[in-house]
Amino acid sequence: MDSCATEPPPQVSRRERNKRRVRERLYSAAIELIVEKGYDHTSIEEIAERADVARGTFFNYFQRKEDIITEWGERRRTALVTGLDEEGVFMPGSIARLHRCMAVLVRINQEEPQLTTSMLTAWVRAGRPILEDPYVAEVFADIVDSGVRHGELSPALSPVLAGNVLRDVYLGALYRWAKQPSDATDSLAEELRQILGLLLDGMAGPRTG
Repeated sequence: MDSCATEPPPQVSRRERNKRRVRERLYSAAIELIVEKGYDHTSIEEIAERADVARGTFFNYFQRKEDIITEWGERRRTALVTGLDEEGVFMPGSIARLHRCMAVLVRINQEEPQLTTSMLTAWVRAGRPILEDPYVAEVFADIVDSGVRHGELSPALSPVLAGNVLRDVYLGALYRWAKQPSDATDSLAEELRQILGLLLDGMAGPRTG
């Protein structure tokens, strides 16, 4: 018997499966209502009713309504990681990887434009841009760091600073896009493409040959 064989994942108990289903129902109900009515006009009572559970059940899974924002953010981070892996963003070529990273972010937002608009407003009001770890900035910084080490980007460039700048311009473009009519789906991709092009002109290392 191969001692290195992968062991099967532990089975999840029926109780745990039921808990996950209830949590998902609550989250889905909240998202549906937020799209329909907006975050501020959605109550915990309405979420529980839509999920067909008692009001108190909500607090078994989320301490307060703001935790829906946290869940939304965590799911977006998971979607980003999955999207980057699927797009091959970790392959060599930092400039191409930056473009692909922006493309994945655009896709995540455009898949659910109404939800993004509603939750983005709530996310900002809750102070999350300041309170949360700047995950997107860290992703950008890692890509820039690779570019600096491989001579694709200027050796004088600070990956952390560049990551923060890229996150800032991404969020700025996202806020502007969120104010656009629902049919302006291409404006985010185009603005980020142009912004990234302008930044890369300043970050690119000297060309040889």
